[in-house]
Amino acid sequence: MAETKENAQAQPEVEILDSDFAPVSLDELASEVIDTPKYSYWKQVAKKFFSNKITILMLVIMTVIILMSFIQPMFSGYSLTSTKGINDFSARFNWPSAKYWFGTDKDGKSLFDAIWAGGRTSISIGVISTVITTVIGTIVGAFWGASQKMDRIMLEVYNVISNVPTLLIIIVMSYTLGSGFWNLIVAMTCTSWIGTAYSIRVQVMIQRDREYNIASRTLGTPTPKIITRNILPYLTSIIVTQVSLSLPSFISYEVFLSFLGVGLGQNVPSLGRMIQDYSQYMASYPYLFWLPVAALALITIPMYIVGQNLADATDPRTHM
Repeated sequence: MAETKENAQAQPEVEILDSDFAPVSLDELASEVIDTPKYSYWKQVAKKFFSNKITILMLVIMTVIILMSFIQPMFSGYSLTSTKGINDFSARFNWPSAKYWFGTDKDGKSLFDAIWAGGRTSISIGVISTVITTVIGTIVGAFWGASQKMDRIMLEVYNVISNVPTLLIIIVMSYTLGSGFWNLIVAMTCTSWIGTAYSIRVQVMIQRDREYNIASRTLGTPTPKIITRNILPYLTSIIVTQVSLSLPSFISYEVFLSFLGVGLGQNVPSLGRMIQDYSQYMASYPYLFWLPVAALALITIPMYIVGQNLADATDPRTHM
C-alpha cells in the first residue's frame, strides 16, 4: 500500500494547454435534426400492400375485369332487346370457339358480350351501394359513438333493424319500389348502413376516451373537429375492411335478386339474370351456366382479397 502511494507521488503531472483543444461552431439547424428514419404512412401502406404477390395477382385480375366490364360493352353494343342473330339458326348454341370465344345462346347472341355487359351492371350496383352505405354509416357511426344521447336512440333502432334479415328487407323493398336500377340500390342501402354505423360506433367509443381526446374536450374543442381530426384517421383500416366486405356482398345480393327476377328491369343485362336464364341448360349446354358463374367468382373473390390485404396494410400496427 505504501509502495502504491509512493509510485503515485513519483508520477509527473501532465500539463493541459489551451492549444490541445479545437473550437467547434454551433450549428443550430443540425441540432434540430431528428436522428430517426423518416416515416411516411402512405409509403408504408404501399410497401406493405405490394409486398404480397397474391395481392398483386388479384389486383391485376380485378383491374382487367373492371376495365373489360366498362370498355367492352361500349364497342359490342350488346342489348337484351337486340334481334341480331335471332333469325339465324346456325348462330344458336355454338360452343366456345375461335369465332365465339364464350359460345352463343338460344338467340344466337354472343355470351362473351353478354357476360361483360352483365358484369358492368353488377359492379356498378355494388360500387354505388358500397359508397352510399360506407359514407352514411361512417358519418352516423362517428356521431353515434361520440354522443351518449344519440347512443340511447340509435341502439334501439339498431336492435329493431338487426333482428330482421337484411335479404328479407331488400326483397320487400324491391317489390315495394318496383324494378329499376336505382330502385334496387335504394332497396339495398336503406338499412344496410346500420351495420357499418354500429361497427364505427364501437371503434369511436374506444378512441373517444383516450387521454388526448379527453384533453381536447376539456379545452373546448368541438365534437365534429375531434371526430374528424383525432378519431377517424385511426379508423382507416376499419373503414377499408367494411368496404371490402360490403362490395362483394352487394354484388352477390344483386345476382341473387336477379336470379329471382326481382330488382332490375327486364331490359337490363345482369349476371344474376344470365345465371337464372341459363340454369335450364346446365346439362345440355353447361358453358351457358358455368361461364357466368366463373365471371361472378372472378369479380367478387379478387375484390375481397384485395380489400382485406388493403385493410391490413392501412393498419399502422402492421408497419414495422
